[in-house]
Amino acid sequence: MTIGVAVLGSTGSVGVSTLEVLALHSERYRVAVLAARSNAEGLLAQCQRFRPAWAALESPEAALELTRGLRAAGLATRVAVGADALVELVTLKEVSYVMAAISGAAGLRSTLSAAAAGKRLLLANKESAVMAGALLIRAVESSGAELVPIDSEHNAIFQCLPPSYRAGRRSEGVRRLMLTASGGPFLNWSAQAVACATPAQACAHPRWNMGRKISVDSATLMNKGLELIEATVLFGMPACDVEIVVHPQSIVHSMVEYVDGSVLAQMAAPDMRVPIAQALASPQRMPAGVEFLDLVRAGRLDFQAPDPERFPCLRLARASAESGGLSCASLNAADEIAVQAFLDKRLNFGDIPAVIERVMERVQGGVMTGLDAVLAADSEARALAREAVARCSAAQSVQA
Repeated sequence: MTIGVAVLGSTGSVGVSTLEVLALHSERYRVAVLAARSNAEGLLAQCQRFRPAWAALESPEAALELTRGLRAAGLATRVAVGADALVELVTLKEVSYVMAAISGAAGLRSTLSAAAAGKRLLLANKESAVMAGALLIRAVESSGAELVPIDSEHNAIFQCLPPSYRAGRRSEGVRRLMLTASGGPFLNWSAQAVACATPAQACAHPRWNMGRKISVDSATLMNKGLELIEATVLFGMPACDVEIVVHPQSIVHSMVEYVDGSVLAQMAAPDMRVPIAQALASPQRMPAGVEFLDLVRAGRLDFQAPDPERFPCLRLARASAESGGLSCASLNAADEIAVQAFLDKRLNFGDIPAVIERVMERVQGGVMTGLDAVLAADSEARALAREAVARCSAAQSVQA
């Protein structure tokens, strides 16, 4: 009997990689649900190949376009519309595994719904752990869901922890987690050059093929900051026991140090299909369709500390991780607004951390009492970030 899988964010880079792995093992897995934000054309092509029972789009206009395309193709796939539909679709009894790969805060509610429904949750939407980590872990513990991280760094840690690992709890004998970072496209740039970087330069990642938002986060190292927060949530570790290590080759994906001095590392070629295949098959293994690692050809593995002067977003993220509560939701929201403004060429690259810091100085914070509190903190931070972006834009106009 095949395992039903819902792929949320199926037209994004992680979603596409997930479908590639699933296609290699069609005798074992069945695509039950595909979901995207507005890419009707891409979703139609995926429906034609995988023939899911359901397809969902956030945009009503895109959903109408998809419906017409499915009818023309003679497919029986039903179409759901809106974010609320995803909350219901992930709970279907024919869905056993949920790949949560919708980028940003948009993926929060469906991720929590999958966790509450007791599914195997393949977590690629790090924002769910960042924004509402306590709620996510609570849902997993209450329902008995399996949470398997997909980010290459967190999946690497997952693989290096003992089999007794439980989401949200510190594993016995673990002293420290070391998250590796490629350093992004600006690793060797001067601070002055980094401040003037363009969107095209920021999105030109030297190792990974990712979406534009996460590529910019990688360039600022905010992506690594968000991963630090996620690590504290998933592995029950305080921020002081999570270290960031720059590793330009992106071969060692992360490391776990134990109290006896042992350090376990997970290594693989930089390809998201590796953690995806591991998460799908765990605790077994199966082919991922990737090139195997050749350490002799790689030649060397370098490690260095990140430069806090060039990458202030790391400092901001660590401070939020230490504050806890609603602080991390505010940080994530401010980052999303600032990054989008940069991609829209309304904000200089060097002003991204400045906008985030201004927001974090003004947010109210507070205790994470529930989803409504998280969403309120998210909304407050977005409003403050838009104000900060407008001020920066006005200042740039005056200088010009």
